[in-house]
Amino acid sequence: MSGNIGETSLRRRRRPGDPMAAFDGLPPPLRQWLSQAALPWSPASARRIWSKSLARGLTQEETLVLLSRAEARTLARDRRSTLFKLNSQT
Repeated sequence: MSGNIGETSLRRRRRPGDPMAAFDGLPPPLRQWLSQAALPWSPASARRIWSKSLARGLTQEETLVLLSRAEARTLARDRRSTLFKLNSQT
């Protein structure tokens, strides 16, 4: 796989528009979290989770924890599928 997303079994998606402009429009705490995220989140999906969480009454800190948990679940799913592929090859 080319690019800077590493070796992953997760599906890649191309999105229209300027991703850097979308990133620059995000709130600073969310931009900071995304800059350290393990996965290449789209600004649109991160903003959607951010907005819905704040609308439900969560604080910014609670929302960042929610994002971290979502990322951990996705990474676990990727690890399981990668392990399954490795085991089925032997």
